[in-house]
Amino acid sequence: MNDGGALLQWLVIRQDDNGNRYRVGRYPTRAEAQKVADGFEDRGHRQTYWVEKIGQSATKN
Repeated sequence: MNDGGALLQWLVIRQDDNGNRYRVGRYPTRAEAQKVADGFEDRGHRQTYWVEKIGQSATKN
């Protein structure tokens, strides 16, 4: 997927209290994705947020 030619290869993932995981958004750079994830964390959301590159899967518990 791309946005005007930019590859959106970085995902922000959210895991809720029940262990369900959801893609929050796709971004062209790790820095942009991390900024979004950090914003959710800074606002005190109880869910866990992290960044991963498409094709890689992080294990979060």
